[in-house]
Amino acid sequence: MSFPPCPRCQSEFVYPDQDQLVCPECGHEWNPKELAEEETIKVKDANGSLLSDGDKVTVVKDLKIKGSSQVIKIGTKALVRRVLDKKDHELDCKVDGVGEMMVTAKFVKKA
Repeated sequence: MSFPPCPRCQSEFVYPDQDQLVCPECGHEWNPKELAEEETIKVKDANGSLLSDGDKVTVVKDLKIKGSSQVIKIGTKALVRRVLDKKDHELDCKVDGVGEMMVTAKFVKKA
């Protein structure tokens, strides 16, 4: 049987103990079912609403596009294709009039 590596130290020498998994190197114990629930990506918009794949959003601020003279105007609508776990651009969107691009979640609100 293969078990996932330890989330704390990435050790491969993990063994089961009832419904917990135990790492012998760092002593960390965890329930793999709870860990899977925690790994869901939680991204919030400008108003604090959780965003998910397929949501429709509206831009709340004029955004300059890097490497272009184009600007995404306030109120422009976009469709969130997927939510990613990145530091700066969490949303892979299809923006009306612009095309596909990555957008930071704090500059949009759920429509």
